[in-house]
Amino acid sequence: MSWDLHGLFVRHARDITAALRRRGLTEETAADLTQDTFVRMLVSPPGEAMTTHNPAAYLFRVARNLGVDHQRRERTLVHVDMSPEDFASIADPSPSPEATVYDRQKLARTKAVLAELPERARMAFEMQGIDGMTIAEVAAE
Repeated sequence: MSWDLHGLFVRHARDITAALRRRGLTEETAADLTQDTFVRMLVSPPGEAMTTHNPAAYLFRVARNLGVDHQRRERTLVHVDMSPEDFASIADPSPSPEATVYDRQKLARTKAVLAELPERARMAFEMQGIDGMTIAEVAAE
């Protein structure tokens, strides 16, 4: 069975969102679950053994099930109100592992390029870039 997913989205997405809103979900959550409904259809379409050939009914059933699952999860979660300052204090200020690896790779490349420079050019570059000297101070040195 092959359904025109784009056509179904154009015809039914707004109605699915409205149905989820009537079930008490916020506008953003309803929109997210509508998208999830169509993603679910893309990832695992109904099997050939499905007795009904009513795509709208199938979509609404998937959306309803996703809405029920969402509401169940929300009931089990504990929500805590936090001020922005409290929330900021939770964040880890250290760089991510990816940033650390990337910075180390950049440093290694910089060292390799500096090693290829002639001695005087390398020293001038280090005095200006690392030591913070002006070009005039480097020239006087």
